Amino acid sequence: MHIAILGAGAMGSLFGGLLAEAGHRVTLLDVDEAHLRAINENGLQLATDAGERIVTNLAAMRPEAATQPADLLIVFTKTLHTQAALGAARTVLAPQTALLSLQNGLGNAERLAQFADPARVMIGVTTWPADKNGPGRVSSHGTGVIRLMSADGAGSPMLSRTVEALNEAGLACTADADVWAAIWEKVAFNAALNSLCAVAGCTVGELTNVADGEALALKIVVEVAAVAHAHGVAVNESHIADNVRHALAHHRVHRPSMLQDVLAGRKTEIEAINGAVVEAARLRAIAVPHTETLLHLVRLIDAKESR
Repeated sequence: MHIAILGAGAMGSLFGGLLAEAGHRVTLLDVDEAHLRAINENGLQLATDAGERIVTNLAAMRPEAATQPADLLIVFTKTLHTQAALGAARTVLAPQTALLSLQNGLGNAERLAQFADPARVMIGVTTWPADKNGPGRVSSHGTGVIRLMSADGAGSPMLSRTVEALNEAGLACTADADVWAAIWEKVAFNAALNSLCAVAGCTVGELTNVADGEALALKIVVEVAAVAHAHGVAVNESHIADNVRHALAHHRVHRPSMLQDVLAGRKTEIEAINGAVVEAARLRAIAVPHTETLLHLVRLIDAKESR
């Protein structure tokens, strides 16, 4: 397939590099000029548990420079940039192009459906780790999985082709009718740890520097799970809580993406995470005081950084 990756940061570059190694025609679309130049001049330097190598059989360019329609467009941009990025990449969208969101947060299917027939939109979640180590350099150590499904819940030949392509690249992908539960569970995890670390300016492990740090994170998990259940999504609250506890104990020096955005003076994805949860809670008249307070605090930080 011709696969375009919209948002070639750490995750997008990792996926693009592995798909290119599997023999697919890959185009990386991004606005980081230094990253694009390094890939085009020297190839993508990719380091995984399989070793270090340079992937050269892929193209890298700005979205507006792309001219060839893609069979599949995988979206990795931050949620607040989705519409602008897809607008710039309209030339890769053809009537047959399928769109897949592996982004954080809620509302991604609706955003992609503004640019394609909803029947051609897929949504999913991934646990693959990735780090961008400089222009043209990406690493990923450890394992992960991908769970995805058509946004309308129906199977299709393109869904099967997409799963097959991602598995050919070694990315452990399955079509999962319960993908919405996986998405909400990741939202609950992020609403707890991302927003808390962003407000406190601390790593994940530093949340346990006070006795009630873990308890506060778990209160947010309870709130988000309640909202998901009210909307008919069968999330596993205990599973989310276990993941949060594991992160607090074993990912102690990790800086969540929302904290990285705050430290870099960039706007965060708070609206697609805590903001989307609060909006969904209001539709069911559910109180989510901890989640909502963190939403307002991160909004204040975003407003300060954007001045």
